[in-house]
Amino acid sequence: MNSSVNIKNLSLDFGAVNVLKSLDLDIRDGEFLVLLGSSGCGKSTLLNCIAGLLEPTEGQIFIKGRNVTWEEPKDRGIGMVFQSYALYPQMTVEKNLSFGLRIAKMPQAEIDKRVARAAEILQIQPLLKRKPSELSGGQRQRVAIGRALVRDVDVFLFDEPLSNLDAKLRAELRVELKRLHQSLKNTMIYVTHDQIEALTLADRIAIMKNGLIQQLDNPDTIYNTPKNLFVAGFIGSPSMNFLRGKLVANEGALAVETHGVRFGLGGYRAGREMNPGQEVVLGVRPEHIRVNEDVRAGDEVHEAVVDIEEPMGADNLLWLKHAGHTLSVRVNGARRFKPGTKVKLAFDMGLASLFDAASEERI
Repeated sequence: MNSSVNIKNLSLDFGAVNVLKSLDLDIRDGEFLVLLGSSGCGKSTLLNCIAGLLEPTEGQIFIKGRNVTWEEPKDRGIGMVFQSYALYPQMTVEKNLSFGLRIAKMPQAEIDKRVARAAEILQIQPLLKRKPSELSGGQRQRVAIGRALVRDVDVFLFDEPLSNLDAKLRAELRVELKRLHQSLKNTMIYVTHDQIEALTLADRIAIMKNGLIQQLDNPDTIYNTPKNLFVAGFIGSPSMNFLRGKLVANEGALAVETHGVRFGLGGYRAGREMNPGQEVVLGVRPEHIRVNEDVRAGDEVHEAVVDIEEPMGADNLLWLKHAGHTLSVRVNGARRFKPGTKVKLAFDMGLASLFDAASEERI
């Protein structure tokens, strides 16, 4: 597949602080790529470098095969949507949408055509004569997206566009953004710290930490086979359960021993060699722990005690005390467990993750 945006050996320093570190990234034509990470990881800085709002210290940026490293933002063929709506308060929605085109002295007929198309795609035709003060937050963000849309560019950049909205509006606009991408098939690069946005919107996710990409892959791979301990802990709500221990020989196989309790690794598919005595971290997601009637014949069964129950509607979240650890377990919302109740549990090792404690890399 052709590349839309190529980033080669990109570094950016603010004084003595290395914000981006020799970063390489190829973004495919028509791809929805999400840059995901906590505050300060460099995701917005990377987006601003692509947009031309920041000059890199080293490296090059190519858009559609053209070196744009030192080009002005207006010449890069991008449309950008910010966290703040950045609308002109004195202008109507229609004037906000057409402002950039009028500055570029585009013929009025073409301006009208593009504004009408953007308004139709985003379903904001009834709002065209209103001013931003008369709009809700969701409507203002639609207008901000429309302002990028009218430019008819190859690459759209989104910098946390939904973070100022309430939960319901965020969910609605997430769906609209996905629909928009399926309709336009343009390349979209989207920055967020919200893992739900990343998992639901992305073709691929680049998880960043300290100016480096930790893992770049599709959402399923990142969720089910995280490359390292950071990615495993960052993705998932609640977070993956982690049990620190060491590998021990166990009836001709290997097990993880922690606080005197052994967890057999039958069904776990290792990608690297494992050795007895190796310090490891066993990771299991809350939905991959079976409780009571879900425990199957042949499972390795352990006992735990319910500490807290959190009803969440469709699901219940249980916090269990077991072998010196607190485990979170997701069960069907119809099931109830009182604190203090003893339960049987079993790990689905085929879906577990195992990490080397020293390198924190997946084994």
